[in-house]
Amino acid sequence: MILASLALLAAALYYAALCALRPFTPCRKCSGLGEIERFRKPRMCPRCHNGKLRLRLGRRAYNAWLRTHHAGTRPTPALTKEFR
Repeated sequence: MILASLALLAAALYYAALCALRPFTPCRKCSGLGEIERFRKPRMCPRCHNGKLRLRLGRRAYNAWLRTHHAGTRPTPALTKEFR
């Protein structure tokens, strides 16, 4: 039980480090080529839009959490003498 918990923790830490060091991954639909072949005609990949890279799911979640945290902890503007 403890060994399984440690393995899960190690995998989570590895993925967190991977998201921090390499936040982008090759697109799965086009395999990082930027184009897909549809009806024998190369077309722009609908997922990455010829960018060839996509943001990892863990990094997307971290960015969303960071935006929410910053929105909730903004400093309130100082009150002026008129409103005191």
